[in-house]
Amino acid sequence: MQSAIIWPKKYLPGTTDNFVTNEVIVAGLKAPQIWSLLNDITQWETYYDNCSQITPPASGPKLSEGDTFKFSTFGFPVLDCTVEESVTPATGKAGRLAWSAELDGDADSAVAVYHAWLVEDLEGGRVRILTQESQKGKPAAELAGVKPNKMLLGHQDWLDGLVSMAKGQGKLSSTNLGSISK
Repeated sequence: MQSAIIWPKKYLPGTTDNFVTNEVIVAGLKAPQIWSLLNDITQWETYYDNCSQITPPASGPKLSEGDTFKFSTFGFPVLDCTVEESVTPATGKAGRLAWSAELDGDADSAVAVYHAWLVEDLEGGRVRILTQESQKGKPAAELAGVKPNKMLLGHQDWLDGLVSMAKGQGKLSSTNLGSISK
């Protein structure tokens, strides 16, 4: 049985203004290869173009539960993020990484976000990488209505870049990011 994201009630998909899910299953990689790139926030810009202004936690670049970090993405300014879950993958156990962020403002600009990842080995030498994000607020509702869906495409670029880097193929030239405003 495959693992699932553990959602705080506040961010339960279907109850928020915007939700996307992206998943890849890839042969020839193992969860620790993906985890080493995902859990080290200083690596993100090496394979994902839609993030910038990264400030790692004071404890170092590897994300642990309770850490706070900052970064910009999808046109949102630097967000203060709190790591809600960070569990290293192990035999028979999915790796879990999740953070929340809130951008204060008035009714037209406030946003609350929960972004979660699962990384797990599957039988047959495959790895599953799942990322899901749930957002609340008027800017999130507006982002959900844009076609093509910028968050869906952006997160797919994140997954594709992560897999490419883990395979030693380097950073992908982005095909979808031209439609994503920063």
